[in-house]
Amino acid sequence: MNPRAFDEIHNILLIQGDGQDAQSVRDALANSSDRAFRVEWVKSCALGLERLAAQPLHDRDGPNAISAILVDLMLPDLAGLGSVDRLVTAAPQIPIIVLCSMQDELVAKEAIQRGAQDYLLKEHLNNYLLPKTLAGVIERASITEALFDERERAQVTLNSIGDAVISTDVEGRISYMNSVAERLTGWPLKEASGRPLEEVFKIIDAEMRTTIANPTAKATEENATVGLPPTCILIRRDGEESAIEDSFAPIHNRRGHITGAVMVFHDVSTARALTLKLAYMAQHDTLTDLPNRSLLNDRLGQAIGEAQRHHSALALLYLDLDRFKLINDSLGHLVGDHLLQSVALRLRECVRTTDTVSRLGGDEFVILLSEVAHEQDAAHCADKLLEAFRNPFALGDHELHVTASIGIVVHPGDGTAVETLLQNADSAMYEAKKHGRNNYQFYRADLNWTAGEQQALENGLRHAIARQELELYYQPIMSLSTGAIDGVEALVRWQHPTLGLVLPDQFISIAEESGLIVPIGQWVLREACRQAKAWHDAGLPRLRLAVNVSAVELRSKEYVAGVAGMLAQTGFDPRCLELELTETFLMQDSKSTAVVFGAIKELGVQLTLDDFGTGYSSLSYMRRFPIDTLKVDRSFVRDLTMDASDASVVSAVINMGRSLNMRVVAEGVEALDQLVFLKEHGCSEAQGYYFSRPLKAPDFAVWMSQNNVTNDSRAVNRAGRNCSGTRSVRAPSGIHPRAAFLPPVIAPKMRGSQ
Repeated sequence: MNPRAFDEIHNILLIQGDGQDAQSVRDALANSSDRAFRVEWVKSCALGLERLAAQPLHDRDGPNAISAILVDLMLPDLAGLGSVDRLVTAAPQIPIIVLCSMQDELVAKEAIQRGAQDYLLKEHLNNYLLPKTLAGVIERASITEALFDERERAQVTLNSIGDAVISTDVEGRISYMNSVAERLTGWPLKEASGRPLEEVFKIIDAEMRTTIANPTAKATEENATVGLPPTCILIRRDGEESAIEDSFAPIHNRRGHITGAVMVFHDVSTARALTLKLAYMAQHDTLTDLPNRSLLNDRLGQAIGEAQRHHSALALLYLDLDRFKLINDSLGHLVGDHLLQSVALRLRECVRTTDTVSRLGGDEFVILLSEVAHEQDAAHCADKLLEAFRNPFALGDHELHVTASIGIVVHPGDGTAVETLLQNADSAMYEAKKHGRNNYQFYRADLNWTAGEQQALENGLRHAIARQELELYYQPIMSLSTGAIDGVEALVRWQHPTLGLVLPDQFISIAEESGLIVPIGQWVLREACRQAKAWHDAGLPRLRLAVNVSAVELRSKEYVAGVAGMLAQTGFDPRCLELELTETFLMQDSKSTAVVFGAIKELGVQLTLDDFGTGYSSLSYMRRFPIDTLKVDRSFVRDLTMDASDASVVSAVINMGRSLNMRVVAEGVEALDQLVFLKEHGCSEAQGYYFSRPLKAPDFAVWMSQNNVTNDSRAVNRAGRNCSGTRSVRAPSGIHPRAAFLPPVIAPKMRGSQ
């Protein structure tokens, strides 16, 4: 079927020396029933060439464009094949049909070998054969041109993209490579074509240095798309190595049969090096090159798991330099930094290679003894550390005598959780300072909570929901680009009947260990969604609601269904809900995690990675999961303007988040210099005391009014009446209307006491 419309007129250039023969052609085409032809008649090859010269080569669709050429084999000025040769050279894109007598049929056949598309015997011309032949030739030429254009377009596209493309036949021999593939493999297509893929595309495992099996074979055998291993290295023809990643897929013909495979891959050497660098920066202190809190938490968690499996013990030594601030203030930060570097070297010399020496920040160091037979081993190590400090530190012109106070905890007796051990070791270190410094103390239960008090806290927590002792506070999340409030985080508090206000740090771990976190989490999510919906119904703007989720909750099989039911029950828009989870959950079974995350995303709910930078797995796992937001941990934000290590980590996390199209929120912003740093480095959002402390629902509605979130005072009053707890809508103590927070100028904070 001709792709052009039937009513389109085809211009035919007729080169015919005999007028009678020319009229026969005209008559045959004039009587065509299904095609319309317009004949331009010239008497010689020279005149025909002049006519073709007047038509641009690229103009095939103009009203006067020639669609086909009918040329008599015996012209008065150029007889035989010469005329065909001249016409093919002048108009290679226009199909040519040769007209000849029966005695010249052999010459006409040779004309086809030289570029003509067909020939017709003048003795057999009629109003059926001639139009049909012309229409067929024109249609084939049009299809050929379209295929050429499509192939040329595909070729240009494949050579313009950043990815390499290689295709093979069903036997695994190379049939195509784009320019990027030629560059990455070092093989030009002319040399690679027809060679086995393994000869051109040599890949090995980066860690084992073993050859990786041909992935196209697997793609064709399984008739499915397959991916490269994550540690794949491509060996160029000249021996240069580059890290690559991507996938392979089978190619099918129209009948569905596999005819080969295509692979698309790209060089990720730079990205992989950056990832490794970011991972190292996120887990090491830039001043001393020691593991930081993040890496310590990971190693301590692994050590606890090993100790529990083998019923062994481990010890943690929390070391703080005595009167370090005096050295910094009197001799300057440069000397202080050099001292910390020297202390780090000396500490590493005192322990085994299997132990971990880390710097938490400032002058605080933690030593993890991964295996101890009994407490005396930890005491022996502490003695060795204190003895090492008896020798002065020679720093240029200064000779400094420094002592240290050490707190010791032993697992499992002093705790079975990472944070518990660190907290108890910190308490023991302060006890050593109380005993005159330059000594060590073991942790005692009376330094923090007694076991009885902790059990009492758990018992009280079991009745907290029924007795309506739990309540939510709300803290705004501010946009650093617009100065507007983008969201709000719901934070749970426990109003204990005798202890007063209990913060999450004091009861969440107990709730997780006891399983009470599941009903508590359900209550928090329901109440937060209900409150946010009430605010919106009252006329306040729709805000993104962030709710913290425990890994224990996420492991529950009914969790996703519970979230869906909660959203339906409260009528809250799932697109405005943001679930915050810690990196701990990412370190668990990645397949189960992916299933849970996928189900949550299907609800329309967003996911946030909280306390980013304090875990080990995030840099390698976060790209696998649909994370929308990264929250920079407050421990890095706190000292980012004073600690180069924290500043580097925060900057790296912001850049990484932006490169992955993730929102980045900085937690714990309390000062203007922190805010300026975050804004200058492109952080998306921030929250903290600089903007507002966490507020009860009625007070938060007032805060939004005072900060021009809405100009409708009636909406604020309605919001106050819809808030849980007190019905009064008054300005909370210590909260003042702040100045406009608009970029690029950051207005000064007008705040009361904290």
